[in-house]
Amino acid sequence: MSVPVLSTPLDAEKRLAAEAAVQLVADGMTVGLGTGSTAEHAVRALGRLAADGLAIRAIATSEATRRLATECGLALTDLNETPHVDLTIDGTDRFDDHLNLIKGGGGALLREKIVAAASDRFVIIADSSKRANPLGGFPVPVEVVRFGLQPILNRFAEQGWNPSLRRAAGSGEPFVTDEGHLILDLALATVDATASLAAELDCVPGVVAHGLFLNLADVVLMGRGESVVEFRRS
Repeated sequence: MSVPVLSTPLDAEKRLAAEAAVQLVADGMTVGLGTGSTAEHAVRALGRLAADGLAIRAIATSEATRRLATECGLALTDLNETPHVDLTIDGTDRFDDHLNLIKGGGGALLREKIVAAASDRFVIIADSSKRANPLGGFPVPVEVVRFGLQPILNRFAEQGWNPSLRRAAGSGEPFVTDEGHLILDLALATVDATASLAAELDCVPGVVAHGLFLNLADVVLMGRGESVVEFRRS
């Protein structure tokens, strides 16, 4: 006998935020689809709207999201075919009130950042546990190439960033991104100087992308209880 999966309060907040975000989608738009449990609610909600006649094209930020979007009946495109994205809806692992984000817990940070940068509007959806002032409480993911992994690890350790190689759940093997890279998670208590850290990471040879999303999000829709709170970038 199957046991029903009960929705948690945080899951209900994710769903509320997702439902608020999809109301921003209009007929004819190209929509970026984020990755993760919160973004999944938005993909499913868009699938229901598409079944009712909403005509959109979607760009997935991961293979997992692509599979879900296909299951939901969404028409898919990609950035090479459709380089302009009207609106992207994605989740986040942490955000502060300045709309700085830590993303990449699902391992899709590179594609997520590329799609976000190509979007007219980047809308973040979150539950109330994801708000953090100062920014922190979640490791900062850094996507790196396999070649030269140990020197990168050594450099991060020397900086006091406490890096660890992400491993796949179950197998214990190194986690591999959709682009074939590895991820180092930096265990930082807080990320006070976000711009400085982002600039330092950008300058390390072998770093492909990092999970600090700065000056990208236009709005965060956060579920809180039975309502949605909106944060906008000043």
